[in-house]
Amino acid sequence: MIEINSINKKEALRYLGYLDEKPTAETLIALGQCEEELLKAIKPRYIYKCFDLLKLDDEKLSLKDCELVLGGESISKHLYYCEKAVVMCATISVETDRIIKKAQVEDLVKAVMLDSLASAAVEQLCDEIEEEIKEVYSEYSTTSRFSPGYGDLPLGVERDWLAVMDAQRKIGLCITDGDMLTPRKSVTAIIGLSTNKLEKTELCDECAIKDTCEKRKRGERCGL
Repeated sequence: MIEINSINKKEALRYLGYLDEKPTAETLIALGQCEEELLKAIKPRYIYKCFDLLKLDDEKLSLKDCELVLGGESISKHLYYCEKAVVMCATISVETDRIIKKAQVEDLVKAVMLDSLASAAVEQLCDEIEEEIKEVYSEYSTTSRFSPGYGDLPLGVERDWLAVMDAQRKIGLCITDGDMLTPRKSVTAIIGLSTNKLEKTELCDECAIKDTCEKRKRGERCGL
């Protein structure tokens, strides 16, 4: 089981908007204090499952033996050379949300720091899950992670996604009527598996805001 004993503060600072500018000593101290508080609340929970891929048409895929259908050109292109796919769900606990919400009332600066650290933590968790998946399915070449909301894969697919994975019962991951994951610091993603060597694709090319993204203009990635 994956644990998070420290949070990548460099990534948290990136979420806070620090680029070439160096944070002050006071900022680093405050960030460290927020990290310590957050680590007490973080409880990584995750599930993943491998499915055979079925191609329905040029812009629609389905997973064998379940009702989840993935629509859109972006996901079809991403998984084009894959025979299987691993669907994953991950969260770092509802208590993390509570701590951030409490800080939003009491100390907005602290709340922003906590939120950035939590974002870094859940991505850190996903990176480790991805490495675990690569080890479990080491006989396959893998794509990068692809989540609902990338390209033209709609966020609305997550409702069926969570149902297929039984995510509410297994890890406490739910979805609101407005298609927001709860706990908020959670991620769903799919990783393609192929028996042939895959070339890694740049997900920025699939993003709906690629032409206006400030990070891309600076030659950076958003971490997605």
